[in-house]
Amino acid sequence: MSEQGGGLGKAARRWFDKAESDLDAAERRVLATTVDRSPVSRDVNETFEGEQTFGQRLADRVASVGGSWTFILAFAAFLSAWTLLNLTLGRAAFDPFPFIFLNLLLSMLAAIQAPFIMMSQNRQAAKDRINAAHDYEVNLKAEIEIMALHDKLDHLRVQQIEAILTRQQEQLDLMRQLLEREEGRGR
Repeated sequence: MSEQGGGLGKAARRWFDKAESDLDAAERRVLATTVDRSPVSRDVNETFEGEQTFGQRLADRVASVGGSWTFILAFAAFLSAWTLLNLTLGRAAFDPFPFIFLNLLLSMLAAIQAPFIMMSQNRQAAKDRINAAHDYEVNLKAEIEIMALHDKLDHLRVQQIEAILTRQQEQLDLMRQLLEREEGRGR
């Protein structure tokens, strides 16, 4: 897993079959953490949330409130109360049917709320791209670590096979010596 004395160049050649200069930023970052034996994973949400401006936090808050069941049910109750009150008042209603003032308020609310929701969606999309890139880096490092483990296991298996073959050769030599001794006695 660690590339003693080889650095990124040796690791790049070993794991990606590329020169160090041909690595992209993610590959370079992953190999650096592999060579240093440090984790590549981090809390992307913490990083992302720490960089928010006031406007971005406000947009996220407006989108979360506007997209909640609480808001939908409260707004449905408000619309029902508005409609019922104005229908009940008849000619004395402050916004008689077809509720033109209510339509104006709803249009203004939609005009104000839509950009906030779009900003929040854009930020969520950016956050999703960062998460996807981070997932790629973690998966890439996991693949490298697994390949390194396979190499170690293969190396151990070769050592074990060599040790077994050496012992077998020693046993064959001993058997040959015993046979030669027995043949020498039999003459």
